[in-house]
Amino acid sequence: MKLTNYTFELGSHREKKVIWIKFSYNKQLKLQLRQRFSSVKYSASNRCWYLLDFPVIREQLCIPQDPVGQKFLNKINAINQQAFIDYRNHLDLKSYSIHTKRIYLAEFAELLILIQHYPIQDLTPKRLKDYFLYCVQHLKMKERKMNGKINAIKFYFEQVIQSPKMFFDIPRPTKPITLPKLLSKREVKKIIKYTTNIKHRLGMKLCYGMGLRVSEVVNIKLHHVDSSRMLVHIVGAKGKKDRYVPLPVSILEELRAYYKMYKPKAYLLEGQYGGSYSKSSLQQTFKRAMRKAGINKKIGIHGLRHSYATHLLEAGADLRFIQELLGHHSIKTTQIYTSVSHSHMSKIKSPLDSL
Repeated sequence: MKLTNYTFELGSHREKKVIWIKFSYNKQLKLQLRQRFSSVKYSASNRCWYLLDFPVIREQLCIPQDPVGQKFLNKINAINQQAFIDYRNHLDLKSYSIHTKRIYLAEFAELLILIQHYPIQDLTPKRLKDYFLYCVQHLKMKERKMNGKINAIKFYFEQVIQSPKMFFDIPRPTKPITLPKLLSKREVKKIIKYTTNIKHRLGMKLCYGMGLRVSEVVNIKLHHVDSSRMLVHIVGAKGKKDRYVPLPVSILEELRAYYKMYKPKAYLLEGQYGGSYSKSSLQQTFKRAMRKAGINKKIGIHGLRHSYATHLLEAGADLRFIQELLGHHSIKTTQIYTSVSHSHMSKIKSPLDSL
């Protein structure tokens, strides 16, 4: 499908953002369009074909994406809009990940919207402390959320406008030390069993079988899988670190069957509109499989990664080796699994038993 035969225009239709597709009427062009995008629709009132305006569609049509956080700009008073733009530009210069940019910009925008026409650069440490106190007392924000908010606003004052003394007297909430939630091998087996769709089942197996974050699973491209060496290249993971992880032997035949069935073009797991499969879809698939399997634990798909690490440790794998497989920067992060390992706990005998 040659994109030069079509022109694209951003617009809205029935209160949804769409991409209008215009071309000189030609049966072949219409057929090619419908073959390439099964979700394409025709608007009789506008006498035009269109696709829903999703980032993955823009990517395939070579349409520039909206700047991250653009939806907040119109809600911010004109006096603080430049501060928001400067903030976003600074994040770009620091090459922060899209995920971090979204979080930081959302937190910063919340403050800008709240203060309305008051200039952000005129805020004093006292007023900032009052704002954080409001978030804790009235909005009931938890420790992790508050630390993220403080980091985002601190970034503006210390990095963007170079005011390092702003946060000297603002205390940080203590982060709770929580243990990772995990599943037994029997529970993992049941979850995989009740995931009947081959693409979804493959996603579950990749999460557990290689200890991957869901974001890492959906970002695997076809050329990242080296079946001759039985390795998968995990590219640009958390902290912008690459690593290799072993490809489980048991998954190879299913991987080949899936490829023949779905014929993915770029990503191993591709979405309805092409591009990478969505993280939320895999997360919802995991929840459905949990319900079908009758597992009532409050745990998300990330629990498969925790389970992988714990089961490796229980099988006798070296902690340093597990650290490399998981892509942890510090061994201290990996050591948390010793606190939940059954094999470590089972070696401990209560003094009560020796009375």
